[in-house]
Amino acid sequence: MLPYRRLRESCGGRARLAAVTADDVTSTTDRPRPDSARLLVTGGRGQLGRALTTLAPAARGLAHADLDITDPDAVRAFVNPGDVLINCAAYTAVDRAETEVEAAFAVNATGPRVLAQACAEKGARLIHLSTDYVFPGTGAHPYEPDDPTGPATVYGRSKLAGEQAVLEFAPDAQIVRTAWVYTGVGADFVATMRRLERERDTLTVVRDQIGSPTYALDLAAGLLELAGKPGTPRILHATNAGQASWFDLARAVFAGLGADPERVQPCGTEDFPRPAPRPAYSVLSGNSWAAAGLAPLRHWKLALNDALAAVSDYPGPP
Repeated sequence: MLPYRRLRESCGGRARLAAVTADDVTSTTDRPRPDSARLLVTGGRGQLGRALTTLAPAARGLAHADLDITDPDAVRAFVNPGDVLINCAAYTAVDRAETEVEAAFAVNATGPRVLAQACAEKGARLIHLSTDYVFPGTGAHPYEPDDPTGPATVYGRSKLAGEQAVLEFAPDAQIVRTAWVYTGVGADFVATMRRLERERDTLTVVRDQIGSPTYALDLAAGLLELAGKPGTPRILHATNAGQASWFDLARAVFAGLGADPERVQPCGTEDFPRPAPRPAYSVLSGNSWAAAGLAPLRHWKLALNDALAAVSDYPGPP
């Protein structure tokens, strides 16, 4: 069976995701599974980690306090044969990484290497999350997994180094690149737009950075499907379908909240200089995901509607 169930409701075409168990994830694999086999999620306190453990309650979410992924002895002692480990742990402070290079590479490069070595040694499977930032961000068409990389930031270089380590040390591992992940709560972009809609009459948002908005619950469902499907290509891209600028996404949030989207005005990247350059175009193609027999993620606008519906003060679609 598939390790998650996506059901289409008769009204509105909204996707409903049902909880799964660790058995669902491991039952379709061709690798022997001892009774102790587990679904492990490093970075379990982050937005994607929480989404995974929401959809798969039997999974074990691990924070840094539970497991230091840069400690080879600790990781080796923790991983069991047959485990499926989804690594969501990452240093994601893009601007701060420009000056905290060692910290970024520790989490984003050393950690994946340690996990890859331990999984290969123990006979566990690793699914490692990466990012659109491994690409130069100067293209005009969605990036495919085999397109040339060329990160322009310390964060991107550290994530690319992590990918290279996983490919070298874990021959059965998969790398899943994603982008613009949000839940609509906390401090992500959608949550920030929700807050600013309440606090400001108008705001300006950049319109010349184009990417792939991705709802964490949709991505988590896709990762759980992947966890139950061994033998897929080593590098895949998984985002919600379609593309948008930050300006487009901000206006869609306002519209979804029942607010006037005209309150969001466009500006250029040059109006908001940052220590780390942002990709002008970093849309990820979903072709590899579909070709692997995995269910394509729905359009980002549909996903955003569900994300907004999941927060308590959402009044419903206009």
